[in-house]
Amino acid sequence: MRPHPDPHGPDQESVWSYPRPPIALPTKARIMVEHGGTTIADTERAVRTLETSHPPSYYIPLADVDHTLLRAAGEGGSFCEWKGIAVYWDIVVGGSVLARVGWSYPDPSPGFAILRDHVAFYASAFDRCTVDGEAVLPQPGGFYGGWITSGVTGPFKGVPGSRGW
Repeated sequence: MRPHPDPHGPDQESVWSYPRPPIALPTKARIMVEHGGTTIADTERAVRTLETSHPPSYYIPLADVDHTLLRAAGEGGSFCEWKGIAVYWDIVVGGSVLARVGWSYPDPSPGFAILRDHVAFYASAFDRCTVDGEAVLPQPGGFYGGWITSGVTGPFKGVPGSRGW
């Protein structure tokens, strides 16, 4: 059963107005990922994906990620019916390994070619992820990678009881 969208203000987007199938659009927002006092990624050239009931996921150009910290996660991936086959990434920072905290689509489906050479990160894995300086909250649920800011309203997929949304 589809939930009732939360009220939203004039400067907010409801995730219930996002499309299905999802879309990917460039954004000029400044996206930063930080952990252990180290900047993992910093860009104003991200792509955000929008899908009904999900807060946006931000895909950062690989050129704007500190390559000395990025490591292929090895075997295993996942499949998105819209974007294609995802591979996963570890971050190695300060002597710690953050396993499978990023994902990318090396050969995305034609409708999502804009995601090639970009990586997205799970906000829950890092000390701080921001959109234009605002700290984000991670999307609920262990699988989803959306970033919640004051600019989006839910309810968001991933909360208990949302599996059928």
